[in-house]
Amino acid sequence: MIYLQLFWTYLKIGIFGFGGGYAMLSMIQFEVVDNQGWMTIEEFADIVALSQMTPGPVSINIATFVGYTVGGFWGSLVATAAIVVPSLLMLIFVLKYLFKNQDNYIVKTTLALMKPVIAGLIFVAALMMMNRTSFVDFGLHQNNISVIICAVSFVAVFWAKINPILIIIASGLVGYLVY
Repeated sequence: MIYLQLFWTYLKIGIFGFGGGYAMLSMIQFEVVDNQGWMTIEEFADIVALSQMTPGPVSINIATFVGYTVGGFWGSLVATAAIVVPSLLMLIFVLKYLFKNQDNYIVKTTLALMKPVIAGLIFVAALMMMNRTSFVDFGLHQNNISVIICAVSFVAVFWAKINPILIIIASGLVGYLVY
């Protein structure tokens, strides 16, 4: 029964989630933590962090880790397949359609309108990850080191164009030394 629940949950996420793994984070969190209750928000935050460090798309890594946590090896296989299959089928269909109609006004307009929606989904995912688990020292009478690390990392990557890998290593090192 758990395999069927994993398959259906991740199939829905695979069908309705678009814009990449970070855009799908809020949907995955809702399904895994709130709706199914397979793990706590703290466990989910750990899985997201681990998924970001491992090679490959974040949403697929999360599906694999959650599937393994809930249903072992077969759970990871079912969850991973369920999140990949809709994208694979849609990709085949969309690519055939787009190549035939790449100069069509409606196709161009639709793709242009999707950009702000995807940006909004990524922004919502970032906001949902800003909680007491991720920012343990946030508050008026706290030292706010985790918030400072986050802000400096954002500025370093976004404006200073420093390699994100170096920022991850430096942030981890500072976090290790401080906490």
